[in-house]
Amino acid sequence: MSYGKGKIFCLPIIGQIEGHIVLPSQNKTTKYEHVLPQLVAIEEDPDTAGLLVLLNTVGGDVEAGLAIAELIRSMSKPTVSLVLGGGHSIGVPIAVAAQYSLITETATMTIHPIRLAGTVLGVPQTYEYLEKMQDRVIKFVVNNSSIPEPVFRELMFRTGELARDIGTILVGQEAVNVGLIDGIGGLHEAVEKLKQMANGGQDSQDGSRCRPESPTEHGPVGQMPNAPSDQRPPGLE
Repeated sequence: MSYGKGKIFCLPIIGQIEGHIVLPSQNKTTKYEHVLPQLVAIEEDPDTAGLLVLLNTVGGDVEAGLAIAELIRSMSKPTVSLVLGGGHSIGVPIAVAAQYSLITETATMTIHPIRLAGTVLGVPQTYEYLEKMQDRVIKFVVNNSSIPEPVFRELMFRTGELARDIGTILVGQEAVNVGLIDGIGGLHEAVEKLKQMANGGQDSQDGSRCRPESPTEHGPVGQMPNAPSDQRPPGLE
């Protein structure tokens, strides 16, 4: 895509985010070793005015996802993310890494605790390691969105909503209501937002964030992870 002052680069994050282990050939994947150099090239290209990240991912490797999210977060050029279909698991940090985030009305985002694959040692150190990894994800999401940490933790550790898992599924407007995503929209809104940012709107190219004020309509935010499932943040009734 191109207009006036330069091109808009479209970066799709699809399928499963592949980490250090190559996934089976039948899996549709996004390889982080392909995405990271692209992000560097976008940042250095004088003809590229902004980055549009399209997400339809089931999640994947935690460290690979965080690496992509951190690079997007640290870009000086305008960035907008658009969640289409689904932005699940480690796709959540990637979605909020952009300077402005959008989600379609029918798209969903699953928030759940991280899990380990392969051999797991039943020792206290394993659970300490899991907690540290989880805190990295939580800290990144909270720092780059408007959702309060207690609310995000409550959504992550909620029981009774997913039949075979712990966590929460947010659909479209629900993700906006809790402060995770900035707004509802589609391709037109995403492109118009990028044009506004590139043309010196409320978002400049100095890397400053454009998050709205933390929403006050959440109500009490002091709920702990094990709060009863009927204590739901507004918008999830």
